[in-house]
Amino acid sequence: MPIFRITSGKLKKLSARALDKERSLQQLVEANLQEVLDLQFLATEYSTTFGGRIDTLAVDSAGAPVIIEYKRNRNDNVINQSLSYLKWLKTQKPGFFEKLMIDKLGQQAAGHIRLDWANPRVICIAESYSKFDIDTAEVVPLRIELMRYRYYEDGVFALEPINLPDEPVVGAPPAKHADTSPSESGPSSIEALLVKATPAVRELFEQLRERVRALDDAIAEKATSLYVAYRLSNNFAEVHVGKSQLKIHLRPIDYQDPRGLVDQVPEGYNWTMDRRVYLKSAEDLDYVVGIIEQSYKSVL
Repeated sequence: MPIFRITSGKLKKLSARALDKERSLQQLVEANLQEVLDLQFLATEYSTTFGGRIDTLAVDSAGAPVIIEYKRNRNDNVINQSLSYLKWLKTQKPGFFEKLMIDKLGQQAAGHIRLDWANPRVICIAESYSKFDIDTAEVVPLRIELMRYRYYEDGVFALEPINLPDEPVVGAPPAKHADTSPSESGPSSIEALLVKATPAVRELFEQLRERVRALDDAIAEKATSLYVAYRLSNNFAEVHVGKSQLKIHLRPIDYQDPRGLVDQVPEGYNWTMDRRVYLKSAEDLDYVVGIIEQSYKSVL
C-alpha cells in the first residue's frame, strides 16, 4: 500500500528504501516489540538444542510463547525454519520458559502472565512472500502469522499483516515430551468466561460485543483464558468478565473522557493495555463504546 506525506494540502508518495544491514530489521523490531506487536521481548538469537538460533523469543499478553523469524533474502525459507524451531519449543518443559520470563521481565511482571503453553505463535516478518509461503501458512495447522514490512524515506516504517489467525488452533498435535497442565485441556471460549457472570452482565456483554464488532468488519474476536480480546493488527480492547461488571483494558492513549471513567493500571503489570474502564449497566454502554472506539482508532 502506498504511503503519502501531506505537505500544504499536497500528497507526495514516499519512496521505499532498503535497510542498510541484515540485522537492522531485527534490531528495529526487537527494540520496539511492545509498540508494534504487543509482545514482551525475552531473548534474541536464542540457541536451541536442535541446532540453529531463534531470531527473537517473546511472549504475548495472553501468555502464549512467540517465535519471530525474519526473512532477509528472497530465497530464505523462513516458514520451514520457524516450524523447526516451533517443534523444538514444543518438546521443552514449560518451566524453562517461565524461568526465561522471570529472568527477563522480573518476578512481579512475570507473575501476572498466565503461561499459555498449548498455543505458541510463530510470526514471520519479511519484505515479500511467495505464493508458496502464503499457501504453506494457510494449510499448516499451527499459528503462523505473516507480516510484511516496508521502510520508507524520512524514517517511516510500516508493518502489515498478510494473514492473521483469529484463534489458536485446536487440532495441533501435542509434543511427545511436553508437560501438560489444566490450561491445556481445551481451547478458551466466551461461554466459559461468562459462567460466573449474572444474567444481567451476560446480556450487557452481548450488547457490548455487538457494538464493538460493528466498528469494523475486519475486527477479530478471540477468547483467552482471562478475557475476550478485540483486535486489528494489535489488540485495542480486552474485556474481563466479572460477576457484576465488565472490566475493559484499553491502549495507553489520551482519551476524551469528560466523566473520568478511564483509569491507569498500576505500572507493575508492565503491559501495553494499561488503561481500563468498567461497565456496570446499559446506561453507560454508549459512553464506554465511545471510549473503546478511541482505542480502536489508535491501531488503524
